[in-house]
Amino acid sequence: MKIRIYQIVIILFSASIITAQSFVTNVSKKGTSAAPFLSIGQGAKATGMGSAFVAISDDPSAIFWNPAGLTKVEGVGVIFDHTQWIADINYNFFAASYNLGDYGSIGVSFLTSSMDDMPVTTIMDPEGTGETFNVSDAMFSLGYAINLTNNFSIGFNGKFVHQKIWKMDATAFALDIGVQYVTPFDGAVLAMSISNFGTKMKLDGTSALVLYDPDLQSSGNNNQIPAYLQTDNWELPLNFRVGIAYQPISSNNHKVTLAVDAIHPSDNYESINAGIEYSFSDFFFVRGGLKSLFLDDSEESFTFGAGIKQLLLGNISIQVDYAYGDFGRLTNIQKLSVGIRF
Repeated sequence: MKIRIYQIVIILFSASIITAQSFVTNVSKKGTSAAPFLSIGQGAKATGMGSAFVAISDDPSAIFWNPAGLTKVEGVGVIFDHTQWIADINYNFFAASYNLGDYGSIGVSFLTSSMDDMPVTTIMDPEGTGETFNVSDAMFSLGYAINLTNNFSIGFNGKFVHQKIWKMDATAFALDIGVQYVTPFDGAVLAMSISNFGTKMKLDGTSALVLYDPDLQSSGNNNQIPAYLQTDNWELPLNFRVGIAYQPISSNNHKVTLAVDAIHPSDNYESINAGIEYSFSDFFFVRGGLKSLFLDDSEESFTFGAGIKQLLLGNISIQVDYAYGDFGRLTNIQKLSVGIRF
């Protein structure tokens, strides 16, 4: 079994390196992927730790960061997360997991956006036509993870992605793959994940329907020919993460967890996320982190957060977490998560 585990690790890391190398470039490619909302971190705990979470992933939000972490959630776990994003955009995330014991763990998640309607403007009516339009993002996923040994887990998460703007929409399918390995070095956890490996997205719909004049110089031709504007296919924001987590202090009342992630996205340069969490009696939590380290011209920087966990009826726990992230000239983002386990 050990030989098989090492073979799996080697294959996954080799595939990850090859995948990462395939989009190494001197150009950041910022803004060149579809569905950028897939890169917005979910869960206030992870956000408060600077999004250094690939090796921790110990709540239902693991389905976003590293599906292998679903095996850490005992029994049934549920999390509701609300994100106050920039430009008055809000995101709502739901995830649930169920531990099947020796048969692994399953999980589901749903992510949707919320924003105000916007006026329709044209060249002839720059102040608005009186109509309004809306933009929406949505993602649904189904994941599975299993412990191949006591120290090694692997997980998969299939996604359906949908975006809509007025009368145009686009869909895609994607897959996340992740592994976690508890090393012999004082319990340090080594992990990696590949997110959003999937099909391309292409907007299509009646908003692209226009009336075309093939010969503007002629007055005798038909200048009202129905035609469709051509739209291109766009890649999803492929993301490769490698991380390590370690607890230098672990007692009944006091725990300190350190985490560092290296990020290699397909639509930006590489960066580092780092975070720390202190917990008191598994009741009160304080977190801090630094995001997008060594990334030039990044507006993201420090994060912090806190949480409280309360046991009810002996086997039910409720945890409330809050996170704040500085976004430079774009002000800040805030998150509120509520988690239930039983």
